[in-house]
Amino acid sequence: MFGSFAKSLFGSSNDRYVKSMGKIVAQINALEPTYEAMDDAELQNQTVLFRQRLDAGETLDSLLPEAFAVVREASKRVFGMRHFDVQMIGGIALHRGEIAEMRTGEGKTLVATLATYLNGLSGKGVHVVTVNDYLARRDAEWMGQLYRWLGLTVGVIVPNLHESQRREAYACDITYSTNNELGFDYLRDNMKHSREQQVHRPFNYAIVDEVDSILIDEARTPLIISGPTEDKSDLYIAIDAVVKRMDEEDFEKDEKTRNITLTEDGLEKVEQVLLAEGLLETENLYDYENTQVVHHLDQALKAVHMFKRDTDYIVKDDKVVIIDEFTGRMMDGRRWSNGLHQAVEAKEGVKIEPENQTMASITFQNYFRMYPKLSGMTGTAATEAPEFFDIYKLNVVEIPTNLPVQRIDEEDQFFKNTHDKFRAIAASIREHNEKGQPVLVGTVSIEKSELLSKFLEEEGVKHAVLNARMHEMEAHIVAQAGRLGAVTIATNMAGRGTDIQLGGNLEFRTEDELGDMAEGPERDAAVARIKEEIAAERQQVLDAGGLFVLGTERHESRRIDNQLRGRSGRQGDPGLSRFYLCLEDDLLRIFGPDTLFSKMMNSNLEDGEAIGSKWLSKAIETAQKKVEARNYDIRKQVVEYDNVMNDQRTVIYEQREDIMDADAVDDVVIDMRNDTVNAIVGAACPPGSYPEQWDIEGLKAKVEDILGEPAPIDEWMQEDGIEPEDLEQRLAAMADAKMDAKFADSDPSIWRQVEKSVLLDRLDHHWKEHLATLDALRQVVFLRAYAQKTPINEYKQEAFGLFERMLEAIREDVTKILMTSQLRMAEPEPPVLPDLPDFLTNTDPGAGMMTGHINPLTGEDNSNDGDGSSKRQALFGALAGSTFAQAGPGGAESENPWAGMDISRNAPCPCGSGNKYKHCHGAVA
Repeated sequence: MFGSFAKSLFGSSNDRYVKSMGKIVAQINALEPTYEAMDDAELQNQTVLFRQRLDAGETLDSLLPEAFAVVREASKRVFGMRHFDVQMIGGIALHRGEIAEMRTGEGKTLVATLATYLNGLSGKGVHVVTVNDYLARRDAEWMGQLYRWLGLTVGVIVPNLHESQRREAYACDITYSTNNELGFDYLRDNMKHSREQQVHRPFNYAIVDEVDSILIDEARTPLIISGPTEDKSDLYIAIDAVVKRMDEEDFEKDEKTRNITLTEDGLEKVEQVLLAEGLLETENLYDYENTQVVHHLDQALKAVHMFKRDTDYIVKDDKVVIIDEFTGRMMDGRRWSNGLHQAVEAKEGVKIEPENQTMASITFQNYFRMYPKLSGMTGTAATEAPEFFDIYKLNVVEIPTNLPVQRIDEEDQFFKNTHDKFRAIAASIREHNEKGQPVLVGTVSIEKSELLSKFLEEEGVKHAVLNARMHEMEAHIVAQAGRLGAVTIATNMAGRGTDIQLGGNLEFRTEDELGDMAEGPERDAAVARIKEEIAAERQQVLDAGGLFVLGTERHESRRIDNQLRGRSGRQGDPGLSRFYLCLEDDLLRIFGPDTLFSKMMNSNLEDGEAIGSKWLSKAIETAQKKVEARNYDIRKQVVEYDNVMNDQRTVIYEQREDIMDADAVDDVVIDMRNDTVNAIVGAACPPGSYPEQWDIEGLKAKVEDILGEPAPIDEWMQEDGIEPEDLEQRLAAMADAKMDAKFADSDPSIWRQVEKSVLLDRLDHHWKEHLATLDALRQVVFLRAYAQKTPINEYKQEAFGLFERMLEAIREDVTKILMTSQLRMAEPEPPVLPDLPDFLTNTDPGAGMMTGHINPLTGEDNSNDGDGSSKRQALFGALAGSTFAQAGPGGAESENPWAGMDISRNAPCPCGSGNKYKHCHGAVA
């Protein structure tokens, strides 16, 4: 109570923090007249002056007021848009490495230009991260006009770029990209074998747009680069057929965790079917020999009974494409792991792609934490503020709106079932549509959006549907959602990135209606007409009450609901929002409290009747908080496990970089060889044991296998007082002598390159195998909880031991390859002839074209035409040093260099004499 009183009196800590930035904004505003008075050249030259001051030792913080003022003035000249004071506050928060929470329509894209320009002055690179390729291209092209006008370079990273194009884009002052492309490029860079092949520069600063979508929603699964393994298509198809024959009573579903377990009857039934199909090695399904079948059975059960078409995925072009549960977008190229994607492919009867083996992986949490400075912006971050701070050490700053919010958020409407709910929704949409009010409808799945579309068709309401199927038309559909009488159904509006303007969007209308019209007076007149239409239509929409946002279901996360609501009421516009719910909604059915169900089911709700109450809204919010807490635990667990791998990944990647940067790695190779010899001897001669207990035969076999030659260990063992240290020294000396001899017999530069290549190759190979082992460990370590042990602690201990064994395997592998391999030089390439003189390459008869009959052994000319002898002498000079010798017809010393070749006797002679082969080199003596 006292806290709320103090807050009302002094304001929240966020309010005080925002107010403190007002002094900096005042400095920026005071500079505005100065930069307004400059011409374009003077204003553009400020970038050069700023960089000179940075080189002289000034900091970015000291340049902030001037740099922000320059960007504001440049924006006025390039775009005709002036940054509001609240946008300046957002820019300051971004520069300080914080998350700026700004409502939809407050101009986050323009806010980013402030911090991006300031940090781009250092030349170390700024990464602006977007949620999809369309936004990366759009923002790079749109905001790039401003940056380029001010003298900064701008690049964009999208799929299917060549490495050279990626390297060039990363070398720019500012680089736009999606989070996936950045992460995958980082992983690919750490699979390269030289620095020149890498595309990334050292990390400097990143601004993440829709930061909650990228750092929260998409952070539940890591990025993985994988390679194909053996094809098991037949097994997937066979097990899919078995699962589809099962009944509901054969298994139990846990929809919260998306797990399925077989009942006792179901287990017996499955075992009988699998045995009949010949898929089991033994009669017991859970015998060790049937481990692979059990794994595929579990995945097939999930695919068939838990994953729904048009909700979790769609089938497009004979491929299963995952749908992002938060944004509703297709995730082309992304695949579920552990055989789940293959199980879904078998379910849908499309081509089954082979399973993949992990070659490199990283979570978004650990990727973005590598940036020395990280910031972000979104319309909804406050509900996840604790997670942002715990994981990323990012503070959330709520930026006030430029104009007060006029939107009215009505209480949720609750119905008995889905049919009643959708009937009421369709009637409400028709009612608002008839008075011209635009309606934006948010659904949670493609299935629900298409169901609602049918209801609207029955009501006779014209509408547009936006879901994963219409991915390419996304921006165009969203941009016109604010037009008079427009009805737009959208699957999850999170991160759409396109502003909904009342009356319509000028840019998109111009592109759609005047795309083919050439520049000129006619086009200018058409643009002016569209502007007038938009202005008139905007006023009509305002009179109708602004944009009406209607949610057909509450989402698991309050943020997604807030993002949908935030589409209405931009920049002080009026607006309305309302959610429609029913008992059959997934959120209430799976996560809602039992009391909610019992009270609602016992109530006397008539068909089509709706109720709304604060108690109901509170119960729904409680259910959402439960889901959010559960999802946070999932993400936190992902990070905890990846942190273990991240420590190991850091060691491996740093080792790779050291190897790539080194001119020679002989010191590393020598250390590995000595460590390997010590490990071999240590295993055969344990400390504290007697010589008669030593495994001498095993040691001899191991030495011959690793070092490539036998060692006189039996002779050494006959000496009195022989110790393991003596064996280590002698074996190391023997290995060193062998390597020194190899080194002396080869080109040192080539041998150094061989060592580097072998080292990198073995490092990558064993790291890939290690990742697969850790994946398997992570899946089974949870069973340790039954023994009252903490799984994460067990995982850390096991992973450390596995890492130590991996390093031993790398050392042994590198030593064995280098000790036993033979360096053979490749066949030399044929000599490259010098360029011919001009007169031989000019086919114009006036240039003195000649024919010659050159002996390929001596280079002497046996031609009898006698012309152009000086030119032939020039030719011989050009060919001086070549191993040509005379060959020609009619002499005892003549030789035929083309003898044995399949040349027709009537064909022209290859020597170029112009005679037939049978009359020249092919003449019979």
